[in-house]
Amino acid sequence: MMNKTIAVIGSSRRNGNTGKLIDLIAADLKIDVIDLTTKNISPYDYDHQNIGDDYLLLMDHLLKFENIIFVSPVYWYSMSAQMKIFIDRMSDLLALEELKDRGRKLRTKTGYVVSTSISEQVEDSFIDSFKNTFAYLGMNYGGFIHVDCKDGFKPESCRSDVEDFVNKFK
Repeated sequence: MMNKTIAVIGSSRRNGNTGKLIDLIAADLKIDVIDLTTKNISPYDYDHQNIGDDYLLLMDHLLKFENIIFVSPVYWYSMSAQMKIFIDRMSDLLALEELKDRGRKLRTKTGYVVSTSISEQVEDSFIDSFKNTFAYLGMNYGGFIHVDCKDGFKPESCRSDVEDFVNKFK
């Protein structure tokens, strides 16, 4: 049986704190993590001249899963540039008639958020940007985990939070 969950990370450092956190979660869930920096995904273009990049292939792959974990460090109270470009491109699935069936498939998905920063709490503006995006797309919101990495990523200090997050998928 195929795993129902996949993660997508947008970070400038795949092996940084956020990458270490999602790798810990992915190991527990036995899921794949797709690194957006390895994909050629252009910013949204109203004329849709970028339709031949990696975005649609990636979305076709993600749409095979029930749960999509969006992974981003908190940069200036917001998601990373890589994640923002990826989410902006979802507009293609809403704007182009030939892609609207793919966009409608998002309505059956549940989105989750994994983040790190140098703060104990994540700003509401960060989480709300994901929640509002999920709501707009008709996706369910499954929850989030945020880990304070002011002193670096310390797996032992977030183990119970990781277990709580992983249990959402069981």
